[in-house]
Order: sequence, then structure tokens, then C-alpha cells
Amino acid sequence: MLKWILTLVIAIFLLGIAAPHIARFVRFGKLPGDLAFRFRGKAYSFPLATTLLFSLLIWLISRII
Repeated sequence: MLKWILTLVIAIFLLGIAAPHIARFVRFGKLPGDLAFRFRGKAYSFPLATTLLFSLLIWLISRII
């Protein structure tokens, strides 16, 4: 059990470091179906299509493994 928790923490840590660098090249969050608007000077984003795409990708990977 401890090994799984440690693996999960390390994976989240590495993804947190890599995500900003990957986001510069891959424009996720700007797909058709992602909502973005400004209200009272603040920008709000609801990445619905991106969330569905990542969920599908993770589901497919889990089915393969």
C-alpha cells in the first residue's frame, strides 16, 4: 500500500513539473467546446472538451494495461 502511495505522489510531482512546459507546445484548453469568458475583469475558463479528451485517454490507457 505504501509503495502505491509513494508512486502516486512521485507521479503527481513529476506531472506538476512537466505540465507547464508541455502546455507551451500542446494547446489544450483551447479546443472547441472549452468555454472561456471574462467577467468583471477576471478570466474564467471551463475546459469541458479537454477534460473529456483526457478522461478518454486515461480510460483507454487503463483498459490496455
